[in-house]
Amino acid sequence: MKLKNLLIAFFLFAITFGYGQELNLPVYTQYLADNDFVVSPTFAGIGDYLKIRANGLTQWVGIKDAPDNQSVYADIRIGDRSGLGASFYNDRNGNTIQTGAKFSFAHHLILDVTSEQYLSLGLSLNVNNFRIDINNFVNYNESTGAPIPVTGIEDDRRTSNINFDVGALYRFKDFFFSLNVNNILDKNIDALIRQEEPNLLLNYQIYTGYVFGKPVRNGLQFEPSLFYQMFTSDKRSSTDLNFKVKKFGRNDNYVFGGISYRFLNDQFLKPLNIGPMMGINQNKFYFAYAYQVTTNGLSAYNSGTHVVTIGLNFLRGISNCPCTKTRVRY
Repeated sequence: MKLKNLLIAFFLFAITFGYGQELNLPVYTQYLADNDFVVSPTFAGIGDYLKIRANGLTQWVGIKDAPDNQSVYADIRIGDRSGLGASFYNDRNGNTIQTGAKFSFAHHLILDVTSEQYLSLGLSLNVNNFRIDINNFVNYNESTGAPIPVTGIEDDRRTSNINFDVGALYRFKDFFFSLNVNNILDKNIDALIRQEEPNLLLNYQIYTGYVFGKPVRNGLQFEPSLFYQMFTSDKRSSTDLNFKVKKFGRNDNYVFGGISYRFLNDQFLKPLNIGPMMGINQNKFYFAYAYQVTTNGLSAYNSGTHVVTIGLNFLRGISNCPCTKTRVRY
């Protein structure tokens, strides 16, 4: 394929992805950076501390106007069995810009103390602002190559939406299974004046895994996990297969490494991307880095996707209920 045709294909793909991502922010491996709250509100308040995670994601480095995302997540336990969480984000994909926030509440139930079975229910309120930036919209004179203003477009197109996520999390000792239903309301498209735009944003996410080993000094902990996404608008779906290893030191500090393999569910042997990750938790500070190699036709024109996470754990308060205790003690 010629470079010109490849760039045209990429441009069309970026537009399609931009429409599809509205109110569906990209989920790469941020949730594996000790931040399950990225996936579901049901994880809010599981822990003895205020957890803050800041993520910076740059996709397809080397391609102009490639997707770029910054986000901050925080959650904390209130009382013994409930949690609150909030997230704020800024996401740009070409000429489409999203900013917004999520506000979450979770309640944790003890199904059986002896066998360590717990059920968590969560709800999120989503506030999303979507804008199409027209500053880069320009035509060129075919003979002279001089720029010509685009007529008929006089201001940015923008709209705001409010939506909700609901979720449930089941834990049995070191096994966990989370089901999340995102954007349960249809989207308001009147402000965009684009009737062909799909208004169904509903999508489903499943996150499940098992933790082998205990967080003891000089101990190892292994965590295979799976993350599944399905969008009802066009029935596309993808799966992440993940594997992490943690090495513990003093006071439950640890370092970790892992790998993630993402594929479309009808193309298991044709991964979208593959990437390693690594990180460290030292006292109250957390840092992680993940890299993903693009394995499709764009791989020759970019150096991959980079994700950096920094975090803090503080304001520790011991819970009297096991349903809000984490697998790692801080």
